[in-house]
Amino acid sequence: MNRMDLTPFRRSTVGFDRVFDLMERQARNAGGDNYPPFNIERRGDDDYRITLAVAGFRKGDLDIVAQQNLLVVTGKKRDELNDGEMLHVGIANRGFERRFELADYVRVANADLADGLLVIDLVREVPDAMKPKKIAIGAQQPLEVVKDDEADSSDRSAA
Repeated sequence: MNRMDLTPFRRSTVGFDRVFDLMERQARNAGGDNYPPFNIERRGDDDYRITLAVAGFRKGDLDIVAQQNLLVVTGKKRDELNDGEMLHVGIANRGFERRFELADYVRVANADLADGLLVIDLVREVPDAMKPKKIAIGAQQPLEVVKDDEADSSDRSAA
């Protein structure tokens, strides 16, 4: 019942294959392992933060790999020798691999581990070539990058 049929949308759209693939992959993995727990926070227009609860892991046990449109966080748990007999084991003692799909032009700005929380800051940096440009009609002037506040004021004046 968790299967989504996106065939009708695929027939009538061009260039959205990656979006549909992401949706289908997310639906397949929705019932999977949710360890370690994490938060995703939007901190600004182009700033994001992922926080993973990785209690018991040290910096050397964690590995963060950023590839194009993919962030992989891996934790390798060490074998620890206990002097006594364990009566109850409630703290997860296992490794993990957590994958996050990233949008275009998102890069890892910083990662820090403190108080059992791994914090990864992400920034979206759109290149100037991809930003909207204002085009003068009938003039030979060079193209200018449109600033967000200019676009907002032109929208307000048109209303």
